[in-house]
Amino acid sequence: MEPSGTAEAAKLLAQARRLVVFTGAGMSAESGVPTFRDALTGLWAQFDPQTLATPEAFRADPALVWGWYEWRRGAVRRAEPNPGHRAVAAMATRVPETVVVTQNVDDLHERAGSAARIHLHGSLFAPRCSACAEPAPVPDGGAEPAEGRRLAPPRCGRCAAPVRPGVVWFGEALPEQALEAAVEAAYRCNVLLTVGTSGLVYPAAEIPQVAARRGGTVIQANPEETPLDAVCEVNLRGAAARVLPALVRAAWGDAAPA
Repeated sequence: MEPSGTAEAAKLLAQARRLVVFTGAGMSAESGVPTFRDALTGLWAQFDPQTLATPEAFRADPALVWGWYEWRRGAVRRAEPNPGHRAVAAMATRVPETVVVTQNVDDLHERAGSAARIHLHGSLFAPRCSACAEPAPVPDGGAEPAEGRRLAPPRCGRCAAPVRPGVVWFGEALPEQALEAAVEAAYRCNVLLTVGTSGLVYPAAEIPQVAARRGGTVIQANPEETPLDAVCEVNLRGAAARVLPALVRAAWGDAAPA
């Protein structure tokens, strides 16, 4: 059964000329990707997030931090894009000026076929030098540590400093270029679809607000109410993997992405 409001949202989506799809952790939940805090289970539950996701933590114990992120990367490698990811890719075939802005650090949008992506919180698949910021090769996964185990990070091929995960840690600013590109896309779009995000983490949560202030239509897909409800034309209650394929079907009559 389609969520209430699907027909109205589909009509608005079908009229999109410049579309922004803004996604959060709920986008990947049904692919089995654990959220940041959900990843602190099992043997990792003995650690506080602040001991694993700050520049200070990496300087103090790079093997512990790198081991956790390699374990997380392994979990993401085993995950598959869900029908919600594929529905987003299908939207771009109907609206050529589609920009995907994600807060997620997995690569599931890419693997589902979405081409224009802005990663606000970085990516597990973009490690870089902790000193000179030189991009580093992505480990092949062969050295993935067991849960709770340390793993020494590789060294930068340019300056020999430890390589760090390419994500945004507590206390760090969002990548300036990515944030500017996201704001620009929201400023220019006439429809913004926000999916699976709490609307609580700033400055990322400002992106839908920018679109609304510029007169764009904001549609939300989320199982729960969020602070973004007030700026949305339509709020679709449900999981991304169910709501988004239904939205594509209703908007363009396409078969649901499987």
